[in-house]
Amino acid sequence: MHWKKLLFWVTASLSLGADQLTKYWVTQNFQLRKPPQTRPILDNVFHFTYVTNKGGAFSLCQDCPWLPWLSLAVCLGLVGFALWGPPLTRWEQAGYGFLLGGAAGNGIDRIVLGKVIDFLDFRLIQFPVFNIADVAINIGLACLLFSAWKSSHKTPRKFPRRL
Repeated sequence: MHWKKLLFWVTASLSLGADQLTKYWVTQNFQLRKPPQTRPILDNVFHFTYVTNKGGAFSLCQDCPWLPWLSLAVCLGLVGFALWGPPLTRWEQAGYGFLLGGAAGNGIDRIVLGKVIDFLDFRLIQFPVFNIADVAINIGLACLLFSAWKSSHKTPRKFPRRL
């Protein structure tokens, strides 16, 4: 393991673990049925609703047989980038780690189950039901955007002039 990229591995492991544990909890405590079983946490704001999704984000590409392979390729690419890529800032390590954890979480579901388990139902804005892996992917993208913004706004170091 490359210890200089420890944050990458920790973030990936924790986000993958949280995703798989919460999905396991949902499968043990809810029944998959139509209409979906739901439990309000904050009534009409946030519910746990057990549904599955055979596609990608927002249920796109429902009948794409290559989607599990895409998940695997993304995961392998991120692992390769972490092992052999350039040094990364902390924000980049966290961002890529969250991306790997999320991609692996949904990829495991796609390969093992043929579908992704979703259960986070934010009803206040009528958003599609999602899961912890989706949250991790979005946090990862936010970290990478912040890192890019931060590096573009660095002020050059000023050194005293020699006379």
